[in-house]
Amino acid sequence: MQALNFFPLFRKIFQIAWPVLVSQLALTGYGVIDTVMAGRLGAVELAGVGIGAVVTLTIMVTCSGVLLALTPLIAHLHGAGKPEEVGEEVRQSLWVALGVTVFSMLLLQFPELILQFVDMPEEVRHHASEYLIASSWAAPGLMLFRVFNGLATGIGQPRAAMRFYLLGLVLKLPLNWLLLPYFGGAGCAWATAIVNAINAVLAWVWAMRSGSYREFHVFARYSPPRWSAIKEFLKLGLPIGASFLIDISAFAAMALFIARFGPETSGAHQIAANLTSFTYMLPMSLGIGASVLAGRALGGGDPAMARRVGSVCLIAAMGLGLLVSAVLFFGAPLIAHAYTNDASVYPIAVTFIKLVALYHIADALQASTINVLRGFKRTTVPMVVYALALWGVGLGGGYWLGIVREVGAPGFWYAGTASLAIAGIAVTIYFLQVSRVPARAQ
Repeated sequence: MQALNFFPLFRKIFQIAWPVLVSQLALTGYGVIDTVMAGRLGAVELAGVGIGAVVTLTIMVTCSGVLLALTPLIAHLHGAGKPEEVGEEVRQSLWVALGVTVFSMLLLQFPELILQFVDMPEEVRHHASEYLIASSWAAPGLMLFRVFNGLATGIGQPRAAMRFYLLGLVLKLPLNWLLLPYFGGAGCAWATAIVNAINAVLAWVWAMRSGSYREFHVFARYSPPRWSAIKEFLKLGLPIGASFLIDISAFAAMALFIARFGPETSGAHQIAANLTSFTYMLPMSLGIGASVLAGRALGGGDPAMARRVGSVCLIAAMGLGLLVSAVLFFGAPLIAHAYTNDASVYPIAVTFIKLVALYHIADALQASTINVLRGFKRTTVPMVVYALALWGVGLGGGYWLGIVREVGAPGFWYAGTASLAIAGIAVTIYFLQVSRVPARAQ
């Protein structure tokens, strides 16, 4: 602890991490509002919104994930004291944002290309299609705001983005209320599109007027696409987007396999999955905070500090992960009761929540480490590790345990935990190797 200078470094990480955490919680709030309000329209509308939301989330998170490369790139340039290059990096990232916007909109504008693979009643299909088409118009604002968020976080000022995320959460409820009577469940998507557009415009107007961003001269001139810069951006960003796709697809497949064990088991699994999405946010936020500080240190020519920042983050993430796991394990009955009063779902949910407690320890390690590695501009190896672990050990092992060996749904959670533990250990070893290389070069 003394050698790492643990507590001062942890405070610096947390100063960046907590606004990121609040932002993630605000984004989750969008989905909660949609689910509650669409549920009032009836089961068919809710089913359409649910299916549309899953497809939209997969496409949007994957595509916007590519833009997360901006944060470590900005952190390196900011640490090196190159404000003009920060501005140029942002301008080049806007070209990437345009590309992923067009790609995501095209996918969502033609919903039958995706929905043809899903068996559902025609009425549900109709509502899901309307939702997806409406969601396509949320892409421009989302991607434009993601670039602002990457800049703000990369220079260590994520509170600015957090305020706009919270503003979006405040706007979402009345917009849903206004639009749902006219558009049905698709009104949720139209409301999100409006919120995204408002946030993007306000964020960039604020950035133009703020003294904190003036030195970067983002809007000082027009920059045509420079393919060398875009290639470097995509080299970092595409594996990030692919990692999100691997994660989402693995969890979706897990849910489909577990659905065969009956509605009670499937419902309990949804409770457990919801908990993992919340608990994941803490180590992820710490990892993002550490990646900014590590990137800044590397840009400033201090690889030893970058290694210390990463190490402090991993220790903190594991410590907090154990604390969260203990709360989940010993509080499982109370947590399950808060989610459901169904006597057939409750005991299964208690069991699954205890499994989530074990799962989270592995999740905390891999989530924090993968984000730290982004600060070192290392994303390809973690993506490969993720694919092999989640699809191979997680899904393959889950199928073998749960179905072949007839362990049941818990078998998928055992395999999922093992997959994240393997991934976490592998990327931690990789971090220790990568962070030593510059030190030897000195």
